[in-house]
Amino acid sequence: MNNFRFAAKAFIVDSNKLFIIKRSPDDIQKPNIWEIPGGRLEPGEDPFEGLKREIKEETNLDIEVLHPLSVRHFTRDDKQKITMIVFLCELTKKTKIKLSKEHINYEWIEVKKAKTKLTDFFHKEIDVFIKLFQ
Repeated sequence: MNNFRFAAKAFIVDSNKLFIIKRSPDDIQKPNIWEIPGGRLEPGEDPFEGLKREIKEETNLDIEVLHPLSVRHFTRDDKQKITMIVFLCELTKKTKIKLSKEHINYEWIEVKKAKTKLTDFFHKEIDVFIKLFQ
């Protein structure tokens, strides 16, 4: 049973641009992909607080978690089973971005152009966002 975790990811939009980050080339899980920030939660951790913690650790950004865009269930390459919630988020204040060692680059990209860089895994969330908010 300990091979299961909850995860949360942040779909951060500011001025119609989506915040995306690139994983390190030596990352065990999906190296070099462009993704949205977030990660696995601690056992029993509140998903809103856990996502705020993950975003602060990975990017130094402060966010407000607004509402869920999707819920996903999948198995990682290392066979860990994940239930992940992707939340629509917004910045609470502008701070200097400082990436953790897990990531090597970031970009603010127009939501409608994000599929050109973002891993296919998150294309569903782009479609949902455009359908609901564009």
